[in-house]
Amino acid sequence: MDLRNRHGIITGAGQGIGRALAIEFGSRGAHLLLVGRKESTLTATARLVEAAGGSAEVLTQDLTLPGSADRVVEAVDSWTTIDLLVNNAGNVRAGRLERTSEADIRSMIDLNLVAPVLLTRALLPRLRAGADRDSIILNISSGIALVGMPFYSVYAATKAGLARFGESLRRELTGMGVHVATVYPGATDTDMMTSQNAGADLGWERRSLDDVISDLLSGLEAGEHEINTAPQGRREMQRLNISDPMAVDAAMAPGLADLESAVRDHRSM
Repeated sequence: MDLRNRHGIITGAGQGIGRALAIEFGSRGAHLLLVGRKESTLTATARLVEAAGGSAEVLTQDLTLPGSADRVVEAVDSWTTIDLLVNNAGNVRAGRLERTSEADIRSMIDLNLVAPVLLTRALLPRLRAGADRDSIILNISSGIALVGMPFYSVYAATKAGLARFGESLRRELTGMGVHVATVYPGATDTDMMTSQNAGADLGWERRSLDDVISDLLSGLEAGEHEINTAPQGRREMQRLNISDPMAVDAAMAPGLADLESAVRDHRSM
């Protein structure tokens, strides 16, 4: 995949993976619409994109609100080309299901799953109209979509849903000039993880943001559709979860109480 001079939209661009991707695409000459809820963080990202050699516009928008996808489309209506969509915006609330509020459940479903589906649907006619190369739809799922972790049942459901959405859409768009890729980051050292205290001993080895982005871009440039950036230990668990899921259950069981304590305050909404 040629990642140079892309024109596109990145959601959740104010921090973490979204900001890092915006800078990387900016360094390759991109013109971007940065979408998120906080104007101050989006503006900071825009400055970093411009410093890297790209250009950026900012749209402050809560993607869970009715009509938000239409507002994104309106913001890029005058663009002659749209050949990139990064569905990155997401949120998380960990804890036992019965202690998770309905508001937090709906918030995760609406932002992590409904919003990218509606935004992709709204932008697809423009993305299919690429002239000389494939457009890119990049969905940021999670390693938790491959191994459902305890105390993350709703978050896992939304990220698994996003992954299967991408897989199905990829097959639907065969031959239509759109490259659909799904990324499965493991635990990554970003602001989203600051309230989570589980470490490698509980199965939550963290990778640096730079390493995750490097693997992500390498996979995308190589034309991969399924990009796994998890550390080796987690990949072994992913393989075991396919061949013997009950063995994964047994391995996790002794540490459940410690894990619950370590993640009970994990909230990024």
